[in-house]
Amino acid sequence: MRDSVFVFKDMPVRRAVISLAVPTVISQIITVIYNMADTFFIGQLNDPGQVAATTVSMPLFIILTALANLFGIGGASKISYCLGQGKIETAKKCASFCFWTSAAVSFVYGIGVYFLCPFLLPLLGADNDTYTFCRQYIFWTVGAGAVPTVLNAELGHLVRSEGYSKEAGFGIAFGGVLNILLDPVFVFLFKMEITGAALATMLSNLCAAVYFLMFIYGKRKTSVININPKNYSVKEKIPFDVILGGLPGFIMMLMSSVSNSVLNKLIAGYSTCAVAGMGIAKKIDMLAFAVSQGMTQGTLPLIGYNYAAGNKKRMNQSIFTALVYSFSVSCVITVFLFLFAGIIPNIFIKDPETVGFGHTFLRIICFVCPSSAINFMIITVFQATKEKVKPLILSLLRKGTIDVVLMLLLNRISGITGVAWASPAADWTALVISLCLFVPYIKKLNAKELKQPA
Repeated sequence: MRDSVFVFKDMPVRRAVISLAVPTVISQIITVIYNMADTFFIGQLNDPGQVAATTVSMPLFIILTALANLFGIGGASKISYCLGQGKIETAKKCASFCFWTSAAVSFVYGIGVYFLCPFLLPLLGADNDTYTFCRQYIFWTVGAGAVPTVLNAELGHLVRSEGYSKEAGFGIAFGGVLNILLDPVFVFLFKMEITGAALATMLSNLCAAVYFLMFIYGKRKTSVININPKNYSVKEKIPFDVILGGLPGFIMMLMSSVSNSVLNKLIAGYSTCAVAGMGIAKKIDMLAFAVSQGMTQGTLPLIGYNYAAGNKKRMNQSIFTALVYSFSVSCVITVFLFLFAGIIPNIFIKDPETVGFGHTFLRIICFVCPSSAINFMIITVFQATKEKVKPLILSLLRKGTIDVVLMLLLNRISGITGVAWASPAADWTALVISLCLFVPYIKKLNAKELKQPA
């Protein structure tokens, strides 16, 4: 086992949180930036149809992130718990199970989505202006790109579970920077337009996945993140614990895909420019989510390790510190996005109608950021402490349920602006429920006599 488990066990809590979370936050921000890069470079073509196509296609791409969460977060939770209990061999078996199972599942998903495009894309809001563009984008990002995209994100989670937060952050960041560099080459130099952006995304994820595989191979003698097929096992409750631990993250992204599908369908009823404007606004708003997700994903192994080791004091300090940092930064980002909502969409596209929609939507959906920071942290605590039902409930509430009902209702009452308000209204509602579940749970957890660390 790696000597740097010192980070989990002995390093001062604030320093440990920062050392684990900052590289993860940076990598998440770069990931968002490279996701925004597709929209930015496609937007320079000044064709709302192509920008709208990336938005319509996004729900199918989001499911790849859901699969990465299922096996990545679930695996990281299981591995960090095993490390806390000293079960090294089980941790190795878990890593191998996560890698090979996710590769198989994502391959089947990618092939299935591509062949079902004629059925799926119209359901997601594709029309005569966007269908062909959507088909081109999906071929490379999901059809050909499913396996590398899932493995890139998943391996980042697994590597981070052993304390290699900087290395995980570098791998994710490497893929993001590469995508940003490749986008203009394929979009403009090779004149491939939206197809070029999709190809750049696939290649960047492939290169990042190769980086992680090389890193794991180099550490194979000392690391528990061992993907040797010989270690593959479904014993010791590995599939059950991995899926249970990753299910909240999977459900969250899956329901986010459902939410985005309904949103796109409703917005598409107004205009292609409206879809493009919402797509730009949501890509920008993802910066705040990147901070929250980075803080929670980075500190999950720290919380899980100390929970398993019985160190309640250190576990609580880790939770509190990560929450304060995440919430504070999210609030700052919210203020920034609200104040500059009129300027930012102009960076992506010069079409006045699209910019107008982007301005309106961004000023509304930025209010989701602070509530999401707390919701993500609460879900992470439940995952790290092996709580089964509560994180599933919260994941279902955040996206794809309350917000869909509110979208349909507010669309009838207030039109397109009402659709945008559904997201913050649903997330703040979910926050109230989260706190009602979390406060008594953490009190009960602290009252419980845990095994004290040696």
